Amino acid sequence: MAEPGPLSGRGILITRAAHQAQPLIDLVRAAGGEPIAFPALEIRDVADQGALNALIGRLDSFDLAVFISPNAVAKAMNLIQEARGGLPARLAVAAIGRGSARELKRHGIAEVLAPAGRFDSEALLELPALRALAGKFVVIFRGEGGRELLGDVLTQRGARVEYAECYRRARPQSATGDLLRRWSRGEIAAVTVTSAESLRNLYDMLGKLGCQWLKTTPLFAPHPHIADVARQLGVQTVVVTEQGDEGLVTGLAAWFSRP
Repeated sequence: MAEPGPLSGRGILITRAAHQAQPLIDLVRAAGGEPIAFPALEIRDVADQGALNALIGRLDSFDLAVFISPNAVAKAMNLIQEARGGLPARLAVAAIGRGSARELKRHGIAEVLAPAGRFDSEALLELPALRALAGKFVVIFRGEGGRELLGDVLTQRGARVEYAECYRRARPQSATGDLLRRWSRGEIAAVTVTSAESLRNLYDMLGKLGCQWLKTTPLFAPHPHIADVARQLGVQTVVVTEQGDEGLVTGLAAWFSRP
């Protein structure tokens, strides 16, 4: 008889966007947990793609393209492939994390500058290749209203930066009744959140009663910034895990394996 997994019998709320949640769902299930999918974020096309398409038409003028997220890769590369068959051969490519690098590889781009440890703008900026960009032209593919840190620092280093906003984030219009019933029955042992925006959306979607349950349920996040937002919202137990889906599940397993 197989040994029970470290998450055996525990419901784990997964708030990642629906099209990206399956790997985490599979890992939670493999650890014996019951994944409870409740997407707190939707990824949509930008309302007007005119500016994005115009920039794609000028890609030959850039020295470096930075992709902020797997969503940025998926949305931008589909348009780039359709418009010009791929990225210019001389264009260097960088990505924030492993998920973006994997998505780029899926589109045939194997040479990608990416940090090996932390997966955020700060870690990318520490790479030697991003310190010597004076006079270079850089395009940053991102969602609408993304962080300005990366572009600001590259500009300070002498780069000429343009943003290519290729998707927008939205709060889903999902019914919460079943989720709240499961919470009331004690079926949700932990919450996983992979972006601050998802957490804020979840908080807004749950209503007053749901937020009280959220605040008293251990919340697991792969980045300190998300954890800070959780604490600001009143979540009592916040655990910062290693990054990536594996890091989240390792953190969950360690928490629930405590004596």
